[in-house]
Amino acid sequence: MMDSSKYKAGYFPVDKKYNKWVEKDHVEKPPIWCSVDMRDGNQSLVIPMSLEEKLEYYQTLLSVGFKEIEVGFPAASETEYEFLRTLIDGHMIPDDVTVQVLTQCREHIIRKTFDACKGAPSAIIHFYNSVSVAQREQVFKKSKEEIKKIAVDGAKLVKKLASEYEGNFRFEYSPESFTGTEPEYALEVCNAVLDVLEPSETNNVIINLPVTVEMSLPHVYASQVEYMSENLKYREFVTLSLHPHNDRGTGVADTELALLAGANRVEGTLFGNGERTGNVDIITLAMNMYSHGVDPKLDFSDMNGLVEKYERCTRMHVYERAPYAGALVFAAFSGSHQDAIAKGMKYRAKNKLHEWNVPYIPIDPKDIGRTYDADVIRVNSQSGKGGIGYLLEQTFGYNLPSKMREHFSYMCKNVSDHEHKELKPDEVLDIFTANYLNLDSSISVTDFDFERENETVKINITFLKDGEETELEAVGNGHLSAVNNALCEFTGEEYTLQVFTQHSMQGEGSHSVAASYIGLEREDGTMYWGAGTDTDVITASTKALLSAFANMTKGDK
Repeated sequence: MMDSSKYKAGYFPVDKKYNKWVEKDHVEKPPIWCSVDMRDGNQSLVIPMSLEEKLEYYQTLLSVGFKEIEVGFPAASETEYEFLRTLIDGHMIPDDVTVQVLTQCREHIIRKTFDACKGAPSAIIHFYNSVSVAQREQVFKKSKEEIKKIAVDGAKLVKKLASEYEGNFRFEYSPESFTGTEPEYALEVCNAVLDVLEPSETNNVIINLPVTVEMSLPHVYASQVEYMSENLKYREFVTLSLHPHNDRGTGVADTELALLAGANRVEGTLFGNGERTGNVDIITLAMNMYSHGVDPKLDFSDMNGLVEKYERCTRMHVYERAPYAGALVFAAFSGSHQDAIAKGMKYRAKNKLHEWNVPYIPIDPKDIGRTYDADVIRVNSQSGKGGIGYLLEQTFGYNLPSKMREHFSYMCKNVSDHEHKELKPDEVLDIFTANYLNLDSSISVTDFDFERENETVKINITFLKDGEETELEAVGNGHLSAVNNALCEFTGEEYTLQVFTQHSMQGEGSHSVAASYIGLEREDGTMYWGAGTDTDVITASTKALLSAFANMTKGDK
């Protein structure tokens, strides 16, 4: 048995008056985004990225639109140091981009960090120390005053060195393990740091509130952030930043609610890579805003390309169900879902709608480089007629009549069920072609011509069977009716031509292709289907008739 008695809440709620964030229902504008893929993300990899991989990934982050990128902990390893120097010496930091570096509040580490940043056109020196109850008591064995002194001394040193080193520097302070710290003490430490750094109109300082370990429900963190936002000194000159992790699986919720509570900056990673369960996933955050009509100021229009580069550089895998980015996030296998999506897509096209409101699909997959055929309607043994028919129509142009679509869907589902696999679009087309389209038959038509007589059509037609040609005359109320009546007379078969539909598939004028679908019904009610294509509409319908006839008679002796 699991023993829950060993656990108790390790967080510190604030006064209930800090809940004004509840009155807001969505994030109205994007925060300042800071990618920590190169540092927090990289340090959590089994095999950290090489210099070449980091350079490639850095360029990817720039292309997405990040203006602040934490590039590493340069005092921690030679690779981290070399990477930063490569960026600076190679003039690889755009004018509108700021690199960020992390350092503990220890003198020799801070000094080496400034050595690495020398000459940086724009850099944030991000210094931190842990202030939580657990860290104070178990790790540092120091009092509150002693822990605060570490932070204040760090602030004094970064301020002093910034004036001595060549470069353009800003400051960021993090009370690490903020979520395990008494809020009033975290506020006391942060305000002491701010007193040293003296934020002003020309000296904006970042106070970052890390969810180093998730300990509470998201609304508790939001109220803690609101408490800090309303009580920090120099507030108008302070950027309030978030750095959530995902231990309880609510990193995105923590961030969204904390943005409502007054924060205006987020540190996170693409796809949520990071220590333990990961950092907050910036893609999910940004795309959530996008789905509410807010431009996140980040470009994820080539999601497949981002996934490929991420997986190659980090050797990590993007989970197939990861929001927005996963390979299956738009996929519908369920028949009822597929039917609703197909109808929603057609409704949207018919009414020329700009606003997106398709059932089951929260955003237009095309916005992030996905396609409807390969990413939305997926065929397996659970699929339905609506989805399979929609896939066939959208991908290959065949718009089957309803009853034929149902017959075809069962055929596809049976193949998927017996072979225990998903059917790709080309495999769906192969099943359609093999079972319905322009089928070879023991009977073919070698020649025909028509004459209209008042309300009827007369046909002269030549059938070929077993190498022998037979000429017949027949009449009908239209061209297809005349052909069908001739076929009935020639074969002696009894059936009813129950369904006939036809549409143009592609091209214009004489280059267009007609697709015809025919359903023949036996006396017992069984339906048999065929399809035909040709540049001539009469020939297309004749081919469809003969295909349906072949299916109807293939079991006859």
